[in-house]
Amino acid sequence: MRLALHWQILIALVLAVGAGLATGTEGTVLGVRAYAVYEFFGTLFLNGLKMIIVPLVVSSIVIGMAGIGGGHGIGRLGAKTLVFYVASSFLAIVTGLALVNLVAPGVVDPELARSLLASAGAAADQDLSRLGERDLSDLTGVFISMVPPNIVAAAADGQLLGLIFFSLLYGYFLTRLDDAQAQVQYNFWQGVLNIMMRVTMLIMKFAPLGVFCLVAKVVAGLELRQMAEFALTLGKFVFTVVAALAFHALVTLPLVLRLLGRVSPVRHFRAMAPALLTAFSTASSSATLPLTLECVEKNAGVSNRTASFVLPLGATVNMDGTALYECVVAMFIAQLYGLELGLVTQFTIVLIALLTSIGVAGIPSASLVAITIILAAVGLPLEAIGVILAVDRVLDMLRTAVNVFSDSVGAVMVARMEGEQDILAAEPEPETS
Repeated sequence: MRLALHWQILIALVLAVGAGLATGTEGTVLGVRAYAVYEFFGTLFLNGLKMIIVPLVVSSIVIGMAGIGGGHGIGRLGAKTLVFYVASSFLAIVTGLALVNLVAPGVVDPELARSLLASAGAAADQDLSRLGERDLSDLTGVFISMVPPNIVAAAADGQLLGLIFFSLLYGYFLTRLDDAQAQVQYNFWQGVLNIMMRVTMLIMKFAPLGVFCLVAKVVAGLELRQMAEFALTLGKFVFTVVAALAFHALVTLPLVLRLLGRVSPVRHFRAMAPALLTAFSTASSSATLPLTLECVEKNAGVSNRTASFVLPLGATVNMDGTALYECVVAMFIAQLYGLELGLVTQFTIVLIALLTSIGVAGIPSASLVAITIILAAVGLPLEAIGVILAVDRVLDMLRTAVNVFSDSVGAVMVARMEGEQDILAAEPEPETS
């Protein structure tokens, strides 16, 4: 029986700590320096993630926007759905931003920060001072970068904010073509998306090896005293993410249900329990979608007309937990570099997290791709992502559950705005087939 991916990664983490401690930076295996092996395979894994950024994000956003603009059309139902998804993702990102500034998990001893970043493969002495000094006068540059003069050059140079904006426009106007042309375009981009999702899944099959090498590399470069400090730093990072996710899922969204939807949040949690448990265990909102539809329709009482439009769209474009996590990771890495990011840079992170959450496919660990986009966009080294890979899988499970719960709340809210009655009026059935 083959172990699930998350168990493979957890086992790899345990083995990586032992291997890193055993070999250090100078230990050899069969005459080969172990640290060089960790670096080689860890770099391959990171390069694989970087390789799929452009085609995955472009195809995801084009198909997502085409889905909003096509079918039922971007009319009343589509507009209400889109407004809710944008608003809920924005609230999630702001929650993450507030918590990471309050807890400051990346504010550590400079020597430890340098060791962590160097072990992860990122230069600890890079001159990033300009990044933290941006002020409101630089805000115009953020919006100018959204409209690049050469979209191909923008993609090649890592100016992905412009690429995302272009993809949003492309997807929207795709639906304004006549049926024959639109179908050809849609089929092409859907094919690209399907291929890129398979490529992503292929790369993630090597995640246990990639995580093993990246974590072993970090551990090998640390002294025992720094190991304890590293564990404490990661613990603060995990606490920040979990606290932010919990606040969004247990406070923000229930308040939306109670105050705006006039329904019971407790009943909704009970109705969605099977889907939330499945989302947590699979770390895939797409794989959970059939069960999410069943729970929302049968247990929560939302009509098939609303659920069948809102939920599939949400599984593609509504990623509250993922957007929140992206923001926290970017801020955490900036703190490791000793940067105090200004208002403009933090606004840029919020904006890109909001936009990239639309383009993240609902598959395990695809948010790692989005994180690399944010780091590249704000000028932080992509290799620094290696610092958080040790805990990414568990947090992926949590944020996927939040993503699915937000989708279900969106379905309930849109149904209420559409005038549907008897939603969550009774306790859900004890079991869902």
